Amino acid sequence: MADQRDGNGLTYRDAGVDVDAGNAFVEAIKPAVRSTTRPGMMGGIGGFGGLFDLKAAGFDDPILVAATDGVGTKLKIAIETGLHRGIGVDLVAMCVNDLLAQGAQPLFFLDYYATGALDLEQGRAIVEGIAEGCRQAGCGLIGGETAEMPGLYAPGDYDLAGFSVGAVERDGVLPREAREGDVLLGLASSGPHSNGYSLIRKIVGMVGLDWHDPAPFGEGTVAEALIAPTRIYVRSGLAAMKHPGLRGFAHITGGGLTENVPRVLPEGLAARIDPQAWPRPPVFDWLAREGGVDETEMRRAFNLGIGMVIVVAPDAAAEVRAVLESEGESVYEIGHLHPRDGAAVVYGSL
Repeated sequence: MADQRDGNGLTYRDAGVDVDAGNAFVEAIKPAVRSTTRPGMMGGIGGFGGLFDLKAAGFDDPILVAATDGVGTKLKIAIETGLHRGIGVDLVAMCVNDLLAQGAQPLFFLDYYATGALDLEQGRAIVEGIAEGCRQAGCGLIGGETAEMPGLYAPGDYDLAGFSVGAVERDGVLPREAREGDVLLGLASSGPHSNGYSLIRKIVGMVGLDWHDPAPFGEGTVAEALIAPTRIYVRSGLAAMKHPGLRGFAHITGGGLTENVPRVLPEGLAARIDPQAWPRPPVFDWLAREGGVDETEMRRAFNLGIGMVIVVAPDAAAEVRAVLESEGESVYEIGHLHPRDGAAVVYGSL
């Protein structure tokens, strides 16, 4: 029996996947990818895998450190407003700041971008943001995956995942053993970073604000104020890491200071943190007030203005702080370590 379609059968495009658009997307992002070139990168994108030469990157006896993360429901703000570029920076930041916490220099990054139907301009903005984050972190964007999955994502929706690998010389792995009396230096965040956005979005909805309304807690619109990308601490952190008195970094992500600082402390020591030791960005007071969120929950859901905590020996604190400030960080002495008798983090005046 003859084929009744007369050669006009279904194509992959008819099912919602446009291979030609995918190829055009790869061509469109090549300049952004090339802008992240660093020593150790080999070849370009388009192969079955990304290559990296550790010897060319200058390592003698390296330990590899890997991290993966996403951006969470902060993506919903980008999707609903079209503000996509900063999301790419967030994706990189959440991975490379974790690498820094192990003492590692980020080497390369890969991304996974999944959507129902590829939007060239949306995708280009996202990858340009990823490239910007890689440049800030000094790592190369050596590959990624773009997946069109019609039926799995609603029109306009997408998801992102990031993967980064770094290296540290064997004798430089962090954290080192912290000691009683060590000082905690807090590095200012750029806002909520990429955590707590399910609660943020719920509070914005409860108040009845539109993303395009003027922000009652900052400059610009509500969306612009809340979508500020996560600060990347790699360059300043690597500079400070050269000081032998530095014991460790705690990246303040989900769980806030309460749950992340203990991750770099030995058993038997606790952190005493003075919440008055740094200026709290207005967005957090607004969220607490409008959402009726108590202080304990605020400290577990948000960074409250501190994106990274550094544990440092008392006699090294001033020098490490000076290095960080010379690299553009706002640095605050927020606490110290003392013998643990109960909670791993205690809040109160020093």
